[in-house]
Amino acid sequence: MLWEGVRMTGKNRAEKLSIAIGSDHAGFALKEELADALRSEGYELEDFGAYSLESVDYPDIAKAVAEAVASGQCDRGILVCGTGIGMTICANKIKGIRAGAVSDTYSAKMARAHNDANIIGMGARVVGYGLALDIANTFLETDFEFGSRHQRRVDKINALDER
Repeated sequence: MLWEGVRMTGKNRAEKLSIAIGSDHAGFALKEELADALRSEGYELEDFGAYSLESVDYPDIAKAVAEAVASGQCDRGILVCGTGIGMTICANKIKGIRAGAVSDTYSAKMARAHNDANIIGMGARVVGYGLALDIANTFLETDFEFGSRHQRRVDKINALDER
């Protein structure tokens, strides 16, 4: 996918990103569909749960995904809950994470291109499978605009981790 004004240089199709993926019980079915589709596209996925429709506490899964991304174990993360909001809030508590709750492809593109987001959260009660897959692919295929005015702003965001 090529977006005007956004450089897309990261890993090429032969060298796919590794993705940490997780959901709570509300996002379980959508997470499973996304995981299957992304694996078929060649992405390496590490699934941090939920593993069924049984109730789980979303902060536990968001923390695990965020720690995997922050440590470099995975390149990016995708979280799915009912709205995408709760898990995104939790992920942002982990140093080094810039997570955004998104429900459209433009926001997914801007989260990467302008904010260097390394995790997105989506709501299974907000977006359907087709849109969720488009959002995920947009997020995974868009690079941050390094060296642009956005770099200065992301540096300021990252400095907030040091307070």
